[in-house]
Amino acid sequence: MAETWRRTVKAPSQIAEKVGQPLDSEVMEGLLDGCVKIDASDLHLTVGEPPIYRRHGHLVELEGYREMTHDDMMTATTFFLGEETAGNVYWQRFRERGGADIGYEFQKKARFRVSAFQQRHSPALALRLIPYEMLSFEQLGLPVEHVQELLHKPRGLILLTGPTGSGKTTTIASMIDYINRERECHIITIEDPIEYYHESKKSLINQREVGVDVSSFSEAVTRNMRSDPDVMLVGEMRDLETMRSCLQSAETGHLVLSTLHTVSAPKTVDRLVTAFPAIEQEEIRAMTSTSLAAIYSEELIPRIDIDGRVAAFEIMIGEAGGSAAIGNLIRERKTSLMRSTIQSSGQQLGMQLLEAHLARLVGEGKISFEDGYNRSNEKHDFLSFVDDSLIPDRYREAAEVEA
Repeated sequence: MAETWRRTVKAPSQIAEKVGQPLDSEVMEGLLDGCVKIDASDLHLTVGEPPIYRRHGHLVELEGYREMTHDDMMTATTFFLGEETAGNVYWQRFRERGGADIGYEFQKKARFRVSAFQQRHSPALALRLIPYEMLSFEQLGLPVEHVQELLHKPRGLILLTGPTGSGKTTTIASMIDYINRERECHIITIEDPIEYYHESKKSLINQREVGVDVSSFSEAVTRNMRSDPDVMLVGEMRDLETMRSCLQSAETGHLVLSTLHTVSAPKTVDRLVTAFPAIEQEEIRAMTSTSLAAIYSEELIPRIDIDGRVAAFEIMIGEAGGSAAIGNLIRERKTSLMRSTIQSSGQQLGMQLLEAHLARLVGEGKISFEDGYNRSNEKHDFLSFVDDSLIPDRYREAAEVEA
């Protein structure tokens, strides 16, 4: 067994008692149940390692169960993907592309986004826990009134950005749930895979899975225009055609929500525009300037006051959300001035810099100074927002030398 340097959690008896036997469905369900019980965000299974959870950002090894074998991993993969048959699209993707994603419902307790992938000639699994309970905007740490006002807009593009595991899926699901409860409209989601299941409430909601219900994100967005949608959730803008389709949909009178893997609002705008060939960039810039409603750039940071993590947001409101100033900066290619606009005149619209939110969380004793500093995009701005008494000497001295 690999050297134990990780944090550990004791395996429950029904799993520990089966340590000498092949992995079966009872053990697999016990591992999923453990993920729910210890409030883990992820479960990792791979050959040569015991089951490993991620809890509040830390890897936690399951103590009392053995390392996974190749046969264990084949059984675990079949548990989620089903038997490998000619008509099983998930196994087909796994064999052809080296991986497949699927949503899995576990005993009405939670859903999991399951990523099965090939490594060292054996399957491996990464499972992301998706709780059934939707978080409120207060629990997420968002400015409630501003977000609610934005979600009642008839048109515009709302982007959730941040690194993998930063909470984008949870935040966007809460936004869809709010629209579902508060507005009479037709919502269509396009996801790969479907993560949160939504039941129609005040709205009518249809959910489509890429590779099962539709061939691609861009194809789904284009064809959805004929389905009388008011609101569309596009799980990820992965390619140029999907980006273009989302911008066109927002421009023609739909509210579109999607995600990108960028770390700040200005960089998101640059990514949107520069992803296109140079000959198209002016057109895309013009579309973005009028269609962008808001960008929420999110980070999840371990808490130091209680168990858990807390979200920090950078929020920028675009022209479709009520900020003509941001629209003008996009048209004039002045994304470098967006930070000062957010800080100086955007607060009445709910705008904020990530560094300002991180500094506030440090001041409230919710996160460590080091985590706030390390998650900041602009270290100097973060230091200017933090109360001077909370800055360790080595950081203050480094800032003085830099200045």
